[in-house]
Amino acid sequence: MRRPLQSPALINAFYDSLRPEQRDTAQAMHKAIVSAAPLLRPEVKWGNLCFMNDGDNVMAIVLYKMHAHLQIFNGVQLVSEFPELDGAGKGMRHIKIRYRQPVNDQLVRELTLACLQAWGRSSPRWG
Repeated sequence: MRRPLQSPALINAFYDSLRPEQRDTAQAMHKAIVSAAPLLRPEVKWGNLCFMNDGDNVMAIVLYKMHAHLQIFNGVQLVSEFPELDGAGKGMRHIKIRYRQPVNDQLVRELTLACLQAWGRSSPRWG
């Protein structure tokens, strides 16, 4: 079953609900992701901003009290190329970005492109 596209108003409401330091960090990450892969569609899921490709979860911005995570759903495939990725488990990895510190735009763009390349090779189906 196809899901309707989420309206930009829902994305704006997500940002409106954040503290200023969270908003700045999340918007910087969002901008870097979209600049690298404009095909990714942002969607609010589980209270986080997820980026979708053909219905699959690819990346997510997850906000915590003191920092944000950029979660890569197929991050386990990228660990050898990006030692900055943290986490354990079956597939997901993340990088931690502290609020009020600059977002490494280049790293976020490179992770986005590598994530999509790995996604294209393996074509996993996440829910």
